[in-house]
Amino acid sequence: MTSIKEQNEKMIEEVLEVYPAAAKADRAKHLSTSDSSCSSCITSNRKSQPGVMTARGCAYAGSKGVVFGPIKDMIHVSHGPVGCGQYSRAGRRNYYTGKTGVNTFGTMNFTSDFQEKDIVFGGDKKLATLITELETLFPLSKGISIQSECPVGLIGDDIEAVAKEAQAATGKVVVPVRCEGFRGVSQSLGHHIANDAIRDKIIDNRKEDEFEGTPYDVALIGDYNIGGDAWSTRLLLEEIGLRVISQWSGDGTLSEMELNSKAKLNLVHCYRSVNYIARHMEEKYQIPWMEFNFFGPTKIAESLTAIAAKFDETVQEKAKKVIAGYEEQWAAVVAKYKPRLQGKKVMLYVGGLRPRHVIGAYEDLGMEVVGTGYEFGHNDDYDRTQPDVKDATLIYDDVTGYEFEEFVKKIQPDLIGSGVKEKYIFQKMGIPFRQMHSWDYSGPYHGYDGFDIFARDMDMTLNNPCWDKMTAPWLAQDELKKTA
Repeated sequence: MTSIKEQNEKMIEEVLEVYPAAAKADRAKHLSTSDSSCSSCITSNRKSQPGVMTARGCAYAGSKGVVFGPIKDMIHVSHGPVGCGQYSRAGRRNYYTGKTGVNTFGTMNFTSDFQEKDIVFGGDKKLATLITELETLFPLSKGISIQSECPVGLIGDDIEAVAKEAQAATGKVVVPVRCEGFRGVSQSLGHHIANDAIRDKIIDNRKEDEFEGTPYDVALIGDYNIGGDAWSTRLLLEEIGLRVISQWSGDGTLSEMELNSKAKLNLVHCYRSVNYIARHMEEKYQIPWMEFNFFGPTKIAESLTAIAAKFDETVQEKAKKVIAGYEEQWAAVVAKYKPRLQGKKVMLYVGGLRPRHVIGAYEDLGMEVVGTGYEFGHNDDYDRTQPDVKDATLIYDDVTGYEFEEFVKKIQPDLIGSGVKEKYIFQKMGIPFRQMHSWDYSGPYHGYDGFDIFARDMDMTLNNPCWDKMTAPWLAQDELKKTA
């Protein structure tokens, strides 16, 4: 009898047979099975193969769509054609408080709306005029970021000069961000570019002022408040006695980001998107940082305990009480949903932290993750994933549309958690699917309250009777041909 590892390795070989030799050799490096004895045994952060369908985004998406976009009291200008700005606004459900268009601007689209003449003659003057108009229309904004799109890098607009002049004229922070979409291999470089811009123009420029700190001051970074996640996280941190002085970028402000240098500990939710700035603050300000995971009761308890260990006994005792205090609540959730979800197989393919962070929440419900992978992960992401998956779990990096479909056909999971680009394909195939980038219009999924919502959503999706009544259109056509 062959082992699961051997079965998965054979499956990978079969799926790759369709490719030409060069493409096959390249893609083979990105597909593997988990092995606790192997570190970085999968290739990642490489250019996608031309001609295949990739779910990746671009550097602009990583900067504007992920890191900068949710900063609510800054205006984020998409410098280039209108489409990029329109596509990147409001899609990730970064919840925030405030009055949109008055003191918060997260769901609005500000663009220099490039036309052909701007490509020929440049967009510097248009950008300067735009910023002047924005200052008149939205005087309560705290600053502006200039998110450059592909044409800007090609024609050589001097956004740094425009930003410098605008900052002098308005007295507000104006951050030029060279995040043209063609840079790098995915949105991951956009995260890095955004982090560097925040380092140079925001955090390192904090003016000394009167700030009454405490030993319990922490910063919550890399949480984009999708569906209200950061609010759930913040509540737990405050319950164990910590004070969150900086939360970004979900429901975050410019002032909070500037204040980050005063924190005693940086708590990193999405490692991939903010580890760069966390490392910088550790080097410059001696602020330690740690990654945490608030998906599912098991990981919440582990993370709260680990966070509390960084502080005194008062916080540690409060953490124990908080963990114990929620036990009845989450145990009731498990008792309700685990009998309906026990033994169900899940395949994941998402970005950021989710391919590993949500595994524990599924396992708390008795489910098994049989395949997982990152759209734009690096080797250290896969290293961090290894302890959370069982040996021989199928691992795929930047998986192509063809590969993912074939893996699903062969493994036959009960549930798929991936992005909107994959959603409708698998739903048409009659396979239960959750959009795990923005929680499929639900959430939050963080914290103990979020676990209840997570469990409900997985049960509602997986056990919906509609799936047995569906036949993929292409399969239905095949049946018609047989009967004709």
